[in-house]
Amino acid sequence: MKNLIIAPSVLAADFAHLGSEVQMLHASKAQWIHIDIMDGVFVPNISFGFPVLEAIKKHTDKFLDVHLMIVQPEKYLEQFAKAGANMITVHLEACPHIHRTIQQIKSLGCQAGVAINPGTPVHGLQDVIADIDLALIMSVNPGFGGQKFIANTISKTRELARMANASGNENIWIEIDGGVSMANAPALIEAGANALVAGSFVFNSKDPKETIAQLVDLAK
Repeated sequence: MKNLIIAPSVLAADFAHLGSEVQMLHASKAQWIHIDIMDGVFVPNISFGFPVLEAIKKHTDKFLDVHLMIVQPEKYLEQFAKAGANMITVHLEACPHIHRTIQQIKSLGCQAGVAINPGTPVHGLQDVIADIDLALIMSVNPGFGGQKFIANTISKTRELARMANASGNENIWIEIDGGVSMANAPALIEAGANALVAGSFVFNSKDPKETIAQLVDLAK
């Protein structure tokens, strides 16, 4: 099992002070920074794109975990790689040629992830599980931060961990995104998750750096 990764999502940050928010994350115990890219088509919201990713990259050398909630992501992969992405995750539901897209991401020198929505069964990842670096389970419906955690994510996580082990890809990151908090993180870790995205729980807390530290310490 890999060490637990905490990836705060800048979607929940104060955009008017994004530079200082990123500097806070850089100084925190968070190992990754999660960046949600939304197009208003695949999900009912628009977030940000290449210029913001490039700006974040200037303020940190931490691993940038870029989650594309967009249609036709293959058209923009090269630009996201050039803008600073270390991991690029695309949605299974948005990619009719998912294997080709995974190979394209890897050819750009990035790690490749595939995400599934709450209504998508885990077995949809069966044919690519051995080829990816990260599998992301959405634990809320994608598009907005601050939503309530969907409880059956825990059983989906356990099923995905079994599938990954059976495939021989024991080094895969199993990432959970949406509604993660101290209340559900221990159960997710026990089920096999080793990367947790935390947005509102971190940025709405009184001391975001301390909240991140508490999440990181769960691995101990």
